[in-house]
Amino acid sequence: MANSSSISEFLLLVLADTRQLQLLHFWLLLGIYLAALLGNGLISTAVACHHRLHSPMDFFLLNLALLDLGCISTTLPKAMANALWDTRDISYAGCVAQNFLFVFLISAEYCILTIMSYDRYVAICKPLHYGTSMDSRACATMAAAAWATGALFALLHTANTFSLPLCQGNAVDQFFCEIPQILQLSCSKSYLREFGLIVLSAHVFFGCFAFILFSYVQIFRAVLRMPSEQGRHKGFSMCLPHVIVVSLFLSTVVFAHLKPFSISSPFLDLMVAILYSVVPPTLNPVIYGMRNKEIKHALNQVLQHAISQLQECARLPHIVPCGRSLYFMYV
Repeated sequence: MANSSSISEFLLLVLADTRQLQLLHFWLLLGIYLAALLGNGLISTAVACHHRLHSPMDFFLLNLALLDLGCISTTLPKAMANALWDTRDISYAGCVAQNFLFVFLISAEYCILTIMSYDRYVAICKPLHYGTSMDSRACATMAAAAWATGALFALLHTANTFSLPLCQGNAVDQFFCEIPQILQLSCSKSYLREFGLIVLSAHVFFGCFAFILFSYVQIFRAVLRMPSEQGRHKGFSMCLPHVIVVSLFLSTVVFAHLKPFSISSPFLDLMVAILYSVVPPTLNPVIYGMRNKEIKHALNQVLQHAISQLQECARLPHIVPCGRSLYFMYV
């Protein structure tokens, strides 16, 4: 039997058996990846460069977009490379890094989503205290705490998972290095320490979920008590994008890790992993871009500015190099 000290690489799940399907998967994943990069990149650019998008919610939206960019960039590039080159291996160090980054980014994203629910709660239920409760220092502190919490969870889970003796080979039944799949390679009864960490993480997860739920119960009560229909519509519109994003995130993560063993299969596990690791980072910028008028307006300005710069570059290529023109577009 193999052990962790003798494993130099892991074998990831093959997405398809035939070369034609592998190439099809490559182009499909590439399209999804480019869409996620474009959407989250536009959101990040709009929030960072547009002078009207400097509210606390916009600041947290920038953090969310950066986390989504990192999350999808942790899993898809390696899967695309394996599909393109007809390989399935990933080095031991690469597997450790992928596992750490994924846990770090998805944990920090959940913390950011929890903080965003608090932001909506203060904005609607305690508007007079919003300026003091959500000032720039408080927002920076909460965002830093979210990133630090994600890093701490990732460090604990990764260090503990890869310190276990692995006696069941090196084939991972997933398209990226995921903790449950690594644990299946460990020796019997050697995963009890990681089980303790998972229980701790579950308590934190449900604690954040209870906080989000409590916040929105208070928010909906406050909105329904508003006398004007316009005020109620504005209140619901402020919360709807975040509610959709949180629902998408929680539903995919919960189903991935709490689905009954009786319906588990390699194909279903793969589809569920794609749902919670690929779909939310791709759809989040679409949800916020479509539902937030200020974000939509800023994105239109960014795109129009970029198009005008490209047109100017095409007319005057010998005077203004396109690369420099686009680089200094927002400086």
